[in-house]
Amino acid sequence: MPKAPLPDDVAELFRQPNPAVVAVLLPSGAPMSVATWYLVEDDGTVLLNMDAERARVSWMKEHPEVALTALKDGEWYTHVSIRGRVVRWEADEAAAMADIDRLARHYTGSEYRNRERARISCWVEISNWHGWGAAKAD
Repeated sequence: MPKAPLPDDVAELFRQPNPAVVAVLLPSGAPMSVATWYLVEDDGTVLLNMDAERARVSWMKEHPEVALTALKDGEWYTHVSIRGRVVRWEADEAAAMADIDRLARHYTGSEYRNRERARISCWVEISNWHGWGAAKAD
């Protein structure tokens, strides 16, 4: 697996609002995956945001290593997978919900509709990546 940073063409693909799945570790060490939205920040970290009451929040705090696979929209054969570590956590304050709104606008063009539940954000620092199809490493 090549080390970060991603080459420019792969980074450009990864920055798109692609369907994605994130994998985390359960307390037992077994993997668990779930569909997710993600956003690549200017510093290269990957923003994830979730309901603050989800079990995976505590699991990710206990085991901060994650993997994320983004599939090129409409062309699943082309995909980018990253591995990394959660390097920061922040509450996505209920009054603003700025992070989930950024993600929702990236994927839907509108703000996030459900404003009833607390949200939490984390940022993943990419350590390694793997690509396939048009994103395959040379």
